[in-house]
Formats: sequence, C-alpha cells, structure tokens
Amino acid sequence: MREHLANIATDLLHQLISVPSFSKEEDKTAGLLMSFCKHHGIEAIRKGNNVWAMNKFFDAAKPTLLLNSHHDTVKPNPAYTRNPFSADIEGGKLYGLGSNDAGGPLVSLILTFFYFYMTPNLKYNLVLAATAEEEISGPGGIELIWNDLPKIDCAIVGEPTLTDIAVAEKGLLVLDCIAKGKAGHAAREEGVNAIYESLKDIEWFRTYQFPKNSSALGPVKMSVTVIHAGQAHNQVPAECRFTVDVRATDAYTLEEILETIKQHVSCVVNPRSLRLRPSGIDQNHPLVLAGKALGKKLYGSPTTSDQALIPVPSIKMGPGDSARSHSADEFIYVHEIESGIDSYIALLEKLL
Repeated sequence: MREHLANIATDLLHQLISVPSFSKEEDKTAGLLMSFCKHHGIEAIRKGNNVWAMNKFFDAAKPTLLLNSHHDTVKPNPAYTRNPFSADIEGGKLYGLGSNDAGGPLVSLILTFFYFYMTPNLKYNLVLAATAEEEISGPGGIELIWNDLPKIDCAIVGEPTLTDIAVAEKGLLVLDCIAKGKAGHAAREEGVNAIYESLKDIEWFRTYQFPKNSSALGPVKMSVTVIHAGQAHNQVPAECRFTVDVRATDAYTLEEILETIKQHVSCVVNPRSLRLRPSGIDQNHPLVLAGKALGKKLYGSPTTSDQALIPVPSIKMGPGDSARSHSADEFIYVHEIESGIDSYIALLEKLL
C-alpha cells in the first residue's frame, strides 16, 4: 500500500516538475493539482493558484489539522547543467526544479491526505492546502485563502527537513535604512558625508546582541547586506541607504525588535513588512509529542517558510534536504518520497 502511494506521488512529482511554476505563475500547476484530485475522487477547491480539500468525514465539532506545502518554485539557478523541467531519475535521484523544495514534501503530504481521506472517526479533521507564492512570501498564497478555510487548530508545513521536525522557525524582518547628510564638494571642507554618518549605525547592527536567546533558535541575527550611496567621485553624498536582514526568534515579537533598533540608531528605519513572524510550538503539543514518540530529531529552523504566515501552532517537516533547496541540478532521492509518506502517516497515526 505504502509503495503504491509512493509510486503515485513520484508520478505526480514528475508532472509538477515538467510544468514551470515560478511564484505568481503557478496557474498550470494549480490546474494540474485540481485535475489530480478530481481523478482520485477528491473534491478540491481553488482560489487564485491555491488548491485545498477537506477529508470526507469532516466534523466541525472536532479540531482541524492543516497539511500545507507549496507548488511554486524559484527560477533556476544559473549554474544548472540539466534541463530544470525534465524530471529524470538517475542513480536513485529524481532531478528537476522544485523536486526537493518543495515538490517532494508536497506530493508526500497529498498522498498522506489521500491515505486518511475516507477514514471515519478521526480525532482531527484534515485539510490539505497546496499553496502559491511561498518562495516570495507573497500575499497570493496561504494568506489569500486563510479565511476561506475552516478554523485551523494546528498545522504541518511540508518542507525538506530530512523528515526531522522543526519546532520553531526564525522570522524575517527586512529593514531599509537611510542615513542623512548634506551634499557638498569633495574638494572643499563642506557638506556632511552620509556614508560616514551611516558607519556608527552599521557598526551597531554588526555588534549588538539582543539579551534574550530562544531555547530553540538561539540569538536574533542582524546582517547589513546592501549599501547604496553617492553619485559622483567629487560629491559628498547627502544620503546613504542600506538594507538590514534581521532573523527574528520567538524570544521577541517583530515589533519589540523594531522598537529596540529605533532606540539605538540615528538613521531612518523603514520595515518592509511585519508579516513574517517567528514561530514556536509548546513542547507538550500533541504534534510534538507524536514526533518525540517516533524518535524524530527536534530542532529550530533558521530558514523562513509559510510557517511564518500560519497563526496557529505548527511544525515543519518533510522529505528532502534543505541544503539542496535552490541549488543547481536540484534533486530528491526517490526513496525519500516513500519515507516522507511513511513518516507523515506514522506521525498522524500517533495523533489521530
């Protein structure tokens, strides 16, 4: 039975890889997923490029578990040597863009949902959601359909984790900072150099340590990643713009981090978004206890996923390896798909 599910999942992944599905351009893979569900007798719903379905014996009186992964991909890494849209199997590896992130987790979750779809008397309802725009954290993904879904109590987010369980995930705060000066001629003692004005703030971002560390995620990490200033060699720049990448932990809210930053720097600080929040789950939550019972490694993830946009307790788990994500000649091992389905089913059997 499990091998049969894995074969169906692998065939579906072949189809998904062959259809380009860059973020905001997932129309064809959304249609493919709708057709796939219909072919297997699953009544699915589509909004935008998001596809979701509920188990056959859905009972509104019961709590609901969301099974979520994404079907959009990044654009191919320039170092690709293979056709990114050709799902070739060589040496046990299934190659193709999105095979690892997050095609393997997605098809494994879909077939896990199929496995339980007709099961009566589950302790939890199941909702499957294959969503769009995850790779760009776009508003047309999980956020677009959240209020259309039944009330969700907890979630499994399908991402490549070697089927280990991320019980926490760092959030992301991107800051556009502007240090102000005054223009002048570089040959004369005039003007206020905005680059020099920015240096003390850049040094603060480099060296400041937030007092509280997360037990799962460690410290908040801040990195200055982009700097733009000046127009000509002989002109003192009046403005220096720089970007700061802040990886937030569940020890602070994004608002608390932003307020601390504004108290310590003199530049103008503009956050691009406060949407991508850090997440954490109680160590006694049924999902965590089920993972512990299976001997799964529990860890905190430094990378951001749709977990940041899901406002209920969640874990991140799936086949594949995050280290392969967005790499040239991306692949997933075929056996990982079967082990992914086995791991999801085993986890849900502990829960359901």
